[in-house]
Amino acid sequence: TMFAIQRTALSALARKAAAPRAAAARFMSSDNPSATFDLTGSFEVHNLESEPENTIDMTKDELMKHFELMYTMRRMEITCDNEYKARNIRGFCHLYDGQEAVATGINAALAPEDDWITSYRCHCQALARGGSVGAVISELFGMVEGMSKAKGGSMHFYNKKHHFWGGAGIVGAQVPVGVGLSFANKYNAKPGEDMNVAIACYGDGAANQGQIWEAANMASLWKLPMIFCIENNHYGMGTSIDRHSSHSDYYKMGNHIPGIRIDGMNLLAVKRGMSFVRDFCSSGNGPMYVEMMTYRYHGHSMSDPGTTYRNREEIAFTRSTRDPLEFVKKTLMDAGFADADEIKEVEKRIRREVQEEVSEAKKGNRPGLEELFKHVYAKSMEKDDYEYPPHIRMPDHAKSFWA
Repeated sequence: TMFAIQRTALSALARKAAAPRAAAARFMSSDNPSATFDLTGSFEVHNLESEPENTIDMTKDELMKHFELMYTMRRMEITCDNEYKARNIRGFCHLYDGQEAVATGINAALAPEDDWITSYRCHCQALARGGSVGAVISELFGMVEGMSKAKGGSMHFYNKKHHFWGGAGIVGAQVPVGVGLSFANKYNAKPGEDMNVAIACYGDGAANQGQIWEAANMASLWKLPMIFCIENNHYGMGTSIDRHSSHSDYYKMGNHIPGIRIDGMNLLAVKRGMSFVRDFCSSGNGPMYVEMMTYRYHGHSMSDPGTTYRNREEIAFTRSTRDPLEFVKKTLMDAGFADADEIKEVEKRIRREVQEEVSEAKKGNRPGLEELFKHVYAKSMEKDDYEYPPHIRMPDHAKSFWA
């Protein structure tokens, strides 16, 4: 059978939304033109009396900024693939290429104070949420200059300043934590004011986790500003959705909880749809389920070639017809925002910048052994007020530590 996305509801979205067009372009200034884009067919809703508008206004600068972030994500993940194969990155490594429109669109719709937690496929979210290529790659190389100071690796990125909470290694475990973040946002909100929201992203393979059902029940009971976001890339590890879930309309999984399905390969649709979702949840209406219809090009992880449960033709078909970066490039050109040469220059610059940051990351510093045992036992609730465990057994017994 041909291509999972064709066999699911995304096929309908693709037929309707495959050719976005700039309608009634209007110029705000000679340097930063703006256009209105048609999103008809990009959304399906459940238990909602309204839905996102089918148009979105975007300036050249806005769209180009989104493209630059997405292209940086793509180049960073391709670099991770190469560095993993060169054995400069060890351990688990889950890549995000193909899904860039989801993270970029979500980030564009959220407020800086909104909370975001996701699964172990988290490099690009960390980049969007205040990170840098150098800090991400340094973490993967095991350098202290990394975002988690070499203690997290590929699956555990954090940025407290930018309200990014990881990076969870256990399937589905981030969702109850996300509900806790949404509870805190409601608890701390001033009466009569909109609340900050929390979003927990997880894959279709995690969607039937019991802890998610329990967390959704609490979020609904207490009308928490919580977004349950399923990034449906159509394979739970190596198992297609029609083989691992009896209910594959994930945006309806909340039963009475409202839901929306969004074309996750369309950056404009993700941004518009998530702005609608954020407004709904922050206004005291309770949680919402969101299903992003997307696709990953790599296997589940670097240990998975990704071609035993799907064929190369399927992946090539997606790249040629639904690639999120090609979508934005075409949109930029169709709107008259940029021509092919201008976009190529942007791509060359980003490739060079990514390579420079990777080269610099390789000059980083490995953590000393003593770093392994910091932040294990706390003396108090004050930052960095910790103590060593009373005994640490080292591989060389003579170098073991006793208090």
